[in-house]
Amino acid sequence: MEENPTAAATQDVRRPRQSKIGVVTSARMQKTIVVKVTRRVQHGMYKRVISVHKKFYAHDEAGEARAGDTVRIVETRPMSKLKRWRLAEIVARSTRAE
Repeated sequence: MEENPTAAATQDVRRPRQSKIGVVTSARMQKTIVVKVTRRVQHGMYKRVISVHKKFYAHDEAGEARAGDTVRIVETRPMSKLKRWRLAEIVARSTRAE
């Protein structure tokens, strides 16, 4: 059989996984944390730099992240209705006492 030269080109080429850095706002669920990621973007009309926040649900298998920690999350397969991210590392621990 002949090899199709376009078959190799159409195969799935996996792109690098996205990662985001944010602050844990909630760690009260089992194996799930809520991470608030803040981006600074320029307003389309007024050209002023504003902060845009978004909440991500991430999988924390060991339950090691606490509220206030700065963490890095990476993209993963869907784990539930809302969870599409997992905890990669804890960048900085929170200094506040709980």
